[in-house]
Amino acid sequence: MWAQESEPAEARFYTIEDGAVRCDLCAHSCRITEGNFGVCQVRQNLNGRLVTHVYGTTISQAVDPIEKKPLYHFFPGTKAYSIATPGCNFRCEWCQNWQISQMPREQGAILGRPAAPKQIVRAALDSGSRSIAYTYTEPTIFGEFAFDISGLAHKEGLANVFVTNGYMSADFLAAYAPLLDAANVDLKAFRDETYRRFVGARLQPVLDSMKRIKEHGIWLEVTTLVIPGINDEPVELREAANFIAVELGMDTPWHISRFHPGYKMHDRAATPVETLIQARDIGLEEGLHHIYIGNVFELDTENTTCSSCGHVLLQRAGYRIEKNALQDGCCPQCGSRLAGVFS
Repeated sequence: MWAQESEPAEARFYTIEDGAVRCDLCAHSCRITEGNFGVCQVRQNLNGRLVTHVYGTTISQAVDPIEKKPLYHFFPGTKAYSIATPGCNFRCEWCQNWQISQMPREQGAILGRPAAPKQIVRAALDSGSRSIAYTYTEPTIFGEFAFDISGLAHKEGLANVFVTNGYMSADFLAAYAPLLDAANVDLKAFRDETYRRFVGARLQPVLDSMKRIKEHGIWLEVTTLVIPGINDEPVELREAANFIAVELGMDTPWHISRFHPGYKMHDRAATPVETLIQARDIGLEEGLHHIYIGNVFELDTENTTCSSCGHVLLQRAGYRIEKNALQDGCCPQCGSRLAGVFS
């Protein structure tokens, strides 16, 4: 049984303006007048200061394989202690976690269990996890909470992972970067019109964030959910793959995931497998070295191979590592180093 939210805490990333506050946490840069909320519906102008209603309130805590994030080149085979609070700064019409991400917007409620940062870190250690993943909803909107947990996590030898839509502000990312070890950014489309219509955001801030993540030295992987009639045109997929290869690097893993009907999108079928294979082929043509197809386990496209000689380095079955042939992060056959972060 979920409890009602705890008392709001003052936010840290905001600017006071005449008669309002401006939230500086994400690229929406919401200007919020007295008593009102930002786009995320969890940050409010309360008596002339910005407060967050989700600090210390978790809607989910679970232990996942790191591959489920998905991160395939970051401590493969380890566990990630995964947490989330309610709320999101996007309103994706295909959201698979809409019950919690859209809770404040659709239910007018912010529910969860109280949890202090030190309790989260203790639970992660007790679970045998190698990292803490801020996931399921958008971690940027609980940035202060994630920041405090992350600092304690690093002191205990735990890594920090963001599974994010990439809409954080440059200022927040710069402040958080020393604590962030890896991120998977959801590149939802490569058309601004799609972002505006179906997500309630813009494309360029996401592209900018991914480049900044790389510049900060944070390990980055990219996911694209391929949706029929939304972002599945070969020209658009090629442009997305080219951006990843040219701007982020050919060793950046690209996870291409199959769409299944849900939330507000029950009007279209699941992504044809042929479309996913075509997207993978396009990515390879654009020079990407590591492309994975998700939500279609029978395709056997989840193994990591050496980009130099093709030797299988990490053999997977679903989210499980069946064989790890890496030797100090290198291919045992040709000696080439695999891009990523390994034990």
